[in-house]
Formats: sequence, C-alpha cells, structure tokens
Amino acid sequence: MFPVRADIKAGMKVAIVTKVNQRSGELTEGIVKDILTKSPRHPHGIKVRLESGLVGRVKEVSS
Repeated sequence: MFPVRADIKAGMKVAIVTKVNQRSGELTEGIVKDILTKSPRHPHGIKVRLESGLVGRVKEVSS
C-alpha cells in the first residue's frame, strides 16, 4: 500500500514515479512542494509536485 495523504507534508523527501516512467517504474527523489491529490488515499499513490517542478505519484516516503 502506498502512503496516504495524511503521511505526506510539504518539505518531505519522497520518491515518485512520473507519468513517463510509469511502465518502467523508475523512481525520482525530491522534496514535496504541493500535494495535488485531494482525496485521503489513491490506489496508485498520492500525486505531488516536487520543488524541481516534476509531478508524479508518491511510492516511498524517505525518513
């Protein structure tokens, strides 16, 4: 199960999968700027925008 919206905050380091990397599953690490998904959970992961501008779904939260 992927992290729920309540577990993700702006400024956290996360690993996302971008739209172009969905088939390969290649993860991209970055810092959360905005949370784009409004619902508390999503079957494919919460969609976020990183400070780098990339948008993708959170697969892992780094501690």
